[in-house]
Amino acid sequence: MIIMISLKSRIEAYEKDAIKKALDECSYIMAQAAKKLGITERVIGYKIKKYGIEIRKGGY
Repeated sequence: MIIMISLKSRIEAYEKDAIKKALDECSYIMAQAAKKLGITERVIGYKIKKYGIEIRKGGY
């Protein structure tokens, strides 16, 4: 059985991974991670909430 993954699902998975990586590289400082990704703080905040990404308090 072949499982087809939609383009939307692939894009969302990639986006979630990219946000998590940027947050990790920027010590969970949202402003820096947003800048690294070329998006606004408002957009990264929305996407963190959308994807249920856990933010580590205090950076670590």
